[in-house]
Amino acid sequence: MSTALETIVLGGGCFWCTEAVYVKVKGITDVESGYSNGHVERPSYEQVCTGTTGHNEVVKLTYDPAQINLRQILEIFFVVHDPTTLNRQGADSGTQYRSGIYYTTPEQKQVADDMIREMSQDKLFGKPVVTEVLPLSSYWPAEEYHQDFFEKNPYQGYCMAVAAPKVAKFRKTFAQLVKA
Repeated sequence: MSTALETIVLGGGCFWCTEAVYVKVKGITDVESGYSNGHVERPSYEQVCTGTTGHNEVVKLTYDPAQINLRQILEIFFVVHDPTTLNRQGADSGTQYRSGIYYTTPEQKQVADDMIREMSQDKLFGKPVVTEVLPLSSYWPAEEYHQDFFEKNPYQGYCMAVAAPKVAKFRKTFAQLVKA
């Protein structure tokens, strides 16, 4: 019996960093960098960077729920980015870097809402969680040069300074979920 694959879209700052982590996660069958929940069709990276399109830099994850559940995916998400900074991740600022979970099923919304409520009750971050949880309203793949960016450019300055530490944190915190 095979399980149907599921899709969820996550915005955790620069998509290079988020993609670099999720390509290493067991049960994730595909990761694509893109732009979501904006109002311009087929936006370019340059347009999204202006902050005027409403889009968020995101990764679209396809996963096998028989190998990894959404709660595990979101636990990784909340460890590898700061869900308490509005429209900012580190030095990257603008609405395109907002923390967001864009669900494709009502069940995904429930899991995300429950986790955020639990983290807020436990004061896990010491500050309010500002992650938006919205239905996926639009999605456009990013340009080809953004796909697998960290893998293709591991010695690029941003990758070494920002993405590599996130990948290392994932590997250390979630060793049991790292692909062989």
